[in-house]
Order: sequence, then C-alpha cells, then structure tokens
Amino acid sequence: MISFSQKDSTLFLIFSVLVGLLIYLDLFVLNKKAHKLSIRESGYWTMFWVTLAFSFALLVYIFHQDPNQPGLAKEKTLEFLAGYLLEYSLSVDNLFVFIMIFAKFRISAQHQPMILKWGIIGALIFRAIMIFSGAELVSRFEWILYLFGLLLLYSAWKMFFHKEEEDEFDPEKMKLLMYAKKILPMTHTFHPEKFMVKEHGKHVFTSTFLILIVVEFSDILFAVDSIPAIFSITQDSFIIYTSNVFAILGLRSLFFLLGGVMELFVHLKKGVALLLAFVGVKLLLPSFSGYLFGRVIHVSIELSLIVILATLVISILVSLPHYMQTKKERP
Repeated sequence: MISFSQKDSTLFLIFSVLVGLLIYLDLFVLNKKAHKLSIRESGYWTMFWVTLAFSFALLVYIFHQDPNQPGLAKEKTLEFLAGYLLEYSLSVDNLFVFIMIFAKFRISAQHQPMILKWGIIGALIFRAIMIFSGAELVSRFEWILYLFGLLLLYSAWKMFFHKEEEDEFDPEKMKLLMYAKKILPMTHTFHPEKFMVKEHGKHVFTSTFLILIVVEFSDILFAVDSIPAIFSITQDSFIIYTSNVFAILGLRSLFFLLGGVMELFVHLKKGVALLLAFVGVKLLLPSFSGYLFGRVIHVSIELSLIVILATLVISILVSLPHYMQTKKERP
C-alpha cells in the first residue's frame, strides 16, 4: 500500500486544498461562460500555472530540509522540477492531437475551453489511478521498471520513424465512438455547450460528449508513455503525482497560447521521441551496465534535467526556420 511520509502528507494536504481551490476558481468561476480565450488571457494563465509550479518546488525544498539528510531537499526539488518539465514537454505534444480533434469535429474556439476543462478534470482522475497503481506495482515488483524502459524505447522508435498524417485521423471510424453511439442514447440536435440534454422526457447525450470521450481517451494513451517516463526520474509517488497535476493544469491555457504558433513545435515530436528514448535507457541502464561493465551506472537527476531542457530548446530552435517561413507565407 502506497503511503506518504509525514512531511509529504502535510505538503500533499496543502497541495490538494490549493489546487482544488484554484481549479474551482479557474474552471467554474472565472471561466464559467463559454468564450474564446485570447492570447493575452491564456498567456497570463500559462505564466500563473508555471509560476505556481516553481513556487511549489520551493515548498518541496523547504519541507524536505533535514539535518540528518543534508542532500534530501535538493534531490526532491530537482526530482519535482525534472518530472514537471518532462511531463509538460510530453503534454505539449498532446496539443497537436487536441487541435486535430477539434478541427475534425468542427468545434469553434468559443466552445473548446469547456471540453478541455472537463477533459482536464478527467485526466486528473485517470492519472491519479494510473500513477498510484504504477507506484504500488513498482514497490512490489521492481522488475516492472525494466518493462517500462522497453515500452518507452518502443514508443520512441515508433514516434521517431512513423509519420502520422492528419488525414489518417477519422473520428467517425474510431471503434470507441462507434461503440459509444451504439450503447448511449444520443440526440441528433447539436448542443455545443452541453454534454447531456432532455428530449421527450428522457436524458440523452450530445455529440459534444463524444468529443470529450475522444479527448479523454487521447490523454490516457499519452499517459501510457508519460507516466512510465517519470518513473525514470523518481519512484516517489508524491513527486510523480504533484508534478503531473501541475503539468496538466497548465495545458488548457497553453493550448490557446500556442494555437497560433504551433509551427514553432513542428519538430517537437522528434524531440519527445528522443526524450522517451533517453528515459527508457535511463531505466534500463543500471541493470545492463552492471552486467556489461561490472559496475552499476546511474544517470544523475541533474543530468536528466539538463537533457530535458536542452531537448526542448533545441526542438524549438530547429523549428524556428519553418515558423518564420510559414509566417511569411501567411496573408
């Protein structure tokens, strides 16, 4: 059974209250009505969530100060920052899929925030289940980390060499949606602001609910890669979950902030593939290095943080010429 230390339990309580309050204010008070998020508004929210994540890293450092373990505070803080940046970079790749989904379903910019709002709430629930289940399995069966490493290497190879075209994505042919349409009572009337309406005295689902299912399903698929990836940084379930939550919370505002400059990230998929390969090797290295070289080699958390930051920066720099060319061609 996964349990937190006393310090982590106190910090987790602060985290839960703070994040719960902010989610309520962000999603149900300040953004209650459906509206298109402007670049300025989404920029402010993105800066807010990033600042909040780094402020929480400071709390992690303060709460883990221990004279008997002088390096513990630094280690936990770097683990949180590396996990947060890794999950954030992997989440940015998810934005391409969201753009594709909204384009195929012809969802206007006004109604996209509502779908993403509930998608984020669902993601927080599903990720909590996956993270704590994964942490429990790792604590019982350490060899699962090697399976995670192999999974990440396979995902990296597939992502790097397989080019996914937008035209290949056809929502109408998704088995998940076809099955949902068969078992759920559906309305044929378009209700972009509602997931369920009442017709002829019965509650029926709208097509907007089906889009939410696609968004949730896509996040679960991405979590299959991202959650094993963060286990290469740390096996501390507290650090894993909190870093995941902060990365997810900033995703909605980042979606609208980057919507007009996605060309800056055209090579991000390659960068993400390299990151997945790196963390996959990081998970497998202790075992194989001991077998091949007679000594166990560990990749330090500092090096992991440098690799993550360098990959993000290089991906953007390499994409810059494409962005400038696209900008010139626009009317």
